[in-house]
Amino acid sequence: MSLDIPDQVRKTVIADGNESWLDELPGVVDSLARRWSLTTGAGFAGGHAALVLEVTLVDGTPAVLKIGVPGRDIGQEAVVLRLANGEGCAKLLGEDLERQALLLERLGAPMHDTVADPASRHNLLCEAAVRLWRPVGPGIDLPTGAKLAEQYAERLPGLWEQAGRPCSPATVADALNCLSRRRLAHDDRSAVLVHGDIHEMNALQASDGGYKLIDPTGLRAEPACDLGTIVRCNPDLGDDLRARTEQLASRTGVDATAIWEWGTVHRVVSGVYACSIGFQPFGDLLLAEADRLTE
Repeated sequence: MSLDIPDQVRKTVIADGNESWLDELPGVVDSLARRWSLTTGAGFAGGHAALVLEVTLVDGTPAVLKIGVPGRDIGQEAVVLRLANGEGCAKLLGEDLERQALLLERLGAPMHDTVADPASRHNLLCEAAVRLWRPVGPGIDLPTGAKLAEQYAERLPGLWEQAGRPCSPATVADALNCLSRRRLAHDDRSAVLVHGDIHEMNALQASDGGYKLIDPTGLRAEPACDLGTIVRCNPDLGDDLRARTEQLASRTGVDATAIWEWGTVHRVVSGVYACSIGFQPFGDLLLAEADRLTE
């Protein structure tokens, strides 16, 4: 079979030296289609870490086939989707981790394209996050928020240098201080399942008119980790981020200081990373906001 592989997926695979995977991919898709009795359709554009195809189950149910590129371990995402069981996230219909493949519920358009008002989006993202959160103990094979904070703290200074110091040293220091506090605040006894990268393109319309999340990173962490990504969203909106933080705290009962500190972390780390790969104007907008808040 022939496949229309999105350019960004192709570029990612070739840049990583895994071009042979592209040659093998049609056979993998064909094999998975036979295993799950799928009719395959068009591909989805926009991502770079997976081939995502429209498929139809034998009973006519629309679904999505997702195959991670080499080096992308899709197992962590599968753990999150299994635990969520369709609440807050797309429902997992099948998995083949040996071939890095997931069969998923097909959802509708992204929130970014269907909800014009950013403040309304923030509320809807918060609702989806709350539906996903559930207690998870140390026996669940997911990294913790403390581990994420540790990894970010190790990477941020070098990434900042590599990106050409795109924000002030004070902004980096502020993020590192927040990372230290969030690392120390982690408590396995109160950790919940969090998505890890909530934003308007990762929330798709569900059949009930609400929204479900896709592409979870998956962590055992404090809920503020997810709410901090909502504080990071829309860096060009110009609203009062302290007020946005307080509103999220009021809606969820989560500590406002923890939300603010995770928001700082996500803003600076995402901004520096975006600048390092030339993802603009997003990187510059995030860091301009971070510098303003630090001052």
